[in-house]
Amino acid sequence: MTKIAVFGGGSWATAIVKMLSENLDEISWYMRSVYITEHIKRNKHNPNYLSSANLQPEKLILSNDINEIVRSADCLIFAIPSAFLKSELDNITVPLDGKIIFSAIKGIVPESGLIVGEHFHEKLNVPFENIGVITGPCHAEEVAMERLSYLTIACQDEANAECLANVISGRYIKTKISDDIIGTEYAAMLKNIFAIAAGIAHGLGYGDNFQAVLMSNSIREMKRFIKKVHKMKRNINNSAYLGDLLVTGYSTFSRNRMFGNMIGKGYTVKSAMMEMSMVAEGYYATKSAYKINQKNKAITPIIDAVFGILYQNKNAKDIFQKLTDELD
Repeated sequence: MTKIAVFGGGSWATAIVKMLSENLDEISWYMRSVYITEHIKRNKHNPNYLSSANLQPEKLILSNDINEIVRSADCLIFAIPSAFLKSELDNITVPLDGKIIFSAIKGIVPESGLIVGEHFHEKLNVPFENIGVITGPCHAEEVAMERLSYLTIACQDEANAECLANVISGRYIKTKISDDIIGTEYAAMLKNIFAIAAGIAHGLGYGDNFQAVLMSNSIREMKRFIKKVHKMKRNINNSAYLGDLLVTGYSTFSRNRMFGNMIGKGYTVKSAMMEMSMVAEGYYATKSAYKINQKNKAITPIIDAVFGILYQNKNAKDIFQKLTDELD
């Protein structure tokens, strides 16, 4: 893993580039906007996302040609919102044979209904041993401020996980590795749904006591859901699962919690999305998780409640009043 490329122009892609720049002399970076790439070269920061993060343009190969960037590296890190991933992948004409793929995307690919790793495996024929996941608990905003943060690097091939963990860790980033690529990626997707629930509760006026009960029930719901889709031995209380859930559910940096808070205060889904400058992955994940669970039949009252509010136009106050009687 000698050359690494990052795909995406948002806050998490910017944070990953910043972390890699601490250890590597060269990183390839794809984003669609020529304006942003030129701005980064001149001003050493992304003007639209995570603008407080100081970047090192002299270490960056910036391009809006996705095939040029794929060709330039043997490890590809995707941090493109899941709703737009397929359209970007459709532009790739360079073979992915032998490439190591890491997903830093917390969502489901809408067109296939698959988590990102499964999509690369089933639709692009990338073997599972060449697929990995980068997950938290970690907010891009705190990476920009160089606050101590923790990442879990999951991959079936331990050597690939160790290699990426080594080049992404540093004085303010600690890493650990895992072989649970399916479970950690589903957890990263589900925690966004639970964060929307936490935001809705806050917007409706529920306090810290209920939030604690909601988070306690969320981790158990996550465990039931993931066990149905991928049964293996895992400790759901580890940072990649519980830690990521807590930071997303409680942090003021959480875009999914912010989105839920707006819904709880009476915004429509469309108006809340228009007001936010970033994608709330949990909105798309809610529909996908609900559909997946129609087959698996895990007990998921929180996911069902969020789905009812976002996709069935049910009254948030009524749904949460009913939910309070189902939690313990």
